[in-house]
Amino acid sequence: MALSAAMLAISLICIAYAAEHSTDTAGKPAERFELGGLSRDRFPKGFEFGAATSAFQVEGMADKGGRGPSIWDAYVRNNPGVIAGNGSADVAVDQYHRYKEDVDLLARLNFDAYRFSISWSRIFPNGTGKVNWEGVGYYNRLINYLLKNGITPYVTLYHYDLPLALEERYLGWLSPQVVKDYASYAEFCFSVFGDRVKNWMTINEPMIICIQGYGYGSSPPGRCSKAVGNCKAGNSATEPYIIAHHLILAHASAVRIYHQKYQSIQQGRIGLVTDFIWYHPLTESKANNEAAQRARDFHLGWFLDPLVYGRYPKTMQNIAQERLPKFTKEEEKLVKGAFDFFGINLYTSRYIYNPGSYSGPVSYMNDWRVGVATEKKGVPIGKRENSFWLYNVPWGMYEAMRYIKERYGNPAVIITENGMDDPGNVPLHNGLMDNDRISYFRGYLQNLKKAIDEGSNVVGYFAWSLLDNFEWRSGYTSRFGITYVDYKTLSRYPKMSAYWFRKMLARHGP
Repeated sequence: MALSAAMLAISLICIAYAAEHSTDTAGKPAERFELGGLSRDRFPKGFEFGAATSAFQVEGMADKGGRGPSIWDAYVRNNPGVIAGNGSADVAVDQYHRYKEDVDLLARLNFDAYRFSISWSRIFPNGTGKVNWEGVGYYNRLINYLLKNGITPYVTLYHYDLPLALEERYLGWLSPQVVKDYASYAEFCFSVFGDRVKNWMTINEPMIICIQGYGYGSSPPGRCSKAVGNCKAGNSATEPYIIAHHLILAHASAVRIYHQKYQSIQQGRIGLVTDFIWYHPLTESKANNEAAQRARDFHLGWFLDPLVYGRYPKTMQNIAQERLPKFTKEEEKLVKGAFDFFGINLYTSRYIYNPGSYSGPVSYMNDWRVGVATEKKGVPIGKRENSFWLYNVPWGMYEAMRYIKERYGNPAVIITENGMDDPGNVPLHNGLMDNDRISYFRGYLQNLKKAIDEGSNVVGYFAWSLLDNFEWRSGYTSRFGITYVDYKTLSRYPKMSAYWFRKMLARHGP
């Protein structure tokens, strides 16, 4: 029998109370709320905890409010069946209209910050030119309400959603023109929102943009070599490298504008967000250690090496050779040092080994020349979560932070995404009792704290995600949120993991 809204609300209150006060047979707090030695006070002073989303995944109002289409809108529309359950982000979870409810939730859960992205095509429907002031108004309202509630905004300028007009005009990220257009878009945002936004993130997960959009062709614009996938056009051996080069130059151009024209006045900071998987050698053989380092270079080093050292990793230069673009002297000056911090999206880890021989078409993916494993001697690297690629490997967080500290001179790092998912069809009563998610967060945060205690310069952490949402090709079949969303009513219900964060982030003292 269906519960009335009032009865459901009462039941949720009871569940939340039970989660915070229940005990085991020995009278100790129940496992689901065990903090494992974690608390706000155990992290450095000024360390900020937040939750994250992205515009396309949560906003809705895809073809309303003056917003122009993005490449993801076109991809979903033009490829029926490619999104699980034929889902779309036309409505998503309607944060455009429900942002106050979501910000109130952040405040109630004791979070300090909210990481969200701006939809480029909501600001510039054609990518350039005429401004959509209705879209600007939405982000002003969101930013102002965050600040009113004591929540610090962290803004990502680009999270996969290139304006479709730029893809149709000059093939988007394949053209050097996009560097100038992105820089202009970024400067507009600095000028309009920068009096209140002090934390800027230029581009989210450039490696994913390159490998999925131009290597495998599994994301928009869906380009790849015919030998790799069923793509109408593309070259998996060259285009991922070209795209990465333009992404790095776009990022660096925006950073230069911010540093030269806005930072001294607005007193903010700016950085790049890269994803990373900790790649651990399957055995300690020299060949496997070298293979693991190649994987790190082709994934993380592809973007961090230019920004720290002004060049691509030597391994990439030696393998890709003429397919890898070169920075001119002027470009090298532009990119080297173009960051105040690095955002790292880290979810999982893999074992890497040297396969001994290499075959298949020439492509960025095959340039890695590695073998990938998820178990060693029959033992999985960690518990597999709902997504096929996501294994719970908390120690990978520690290893990754230690590696970045040693490899890149201990830069300021923010963990900009970390989380795990449940199946999309999990019913409300089961979805709320997400003990596995609590265990995941606890393990990763314990290992993050261990790295910080040993000197890693990590200054913030964001859980992915604040809300269940549109999970790209997985549609609504994957729930990463600490808040359960009923996709029919769009009602929000904090899960046990949300209450776990509220307890862990409780403020004590003056």
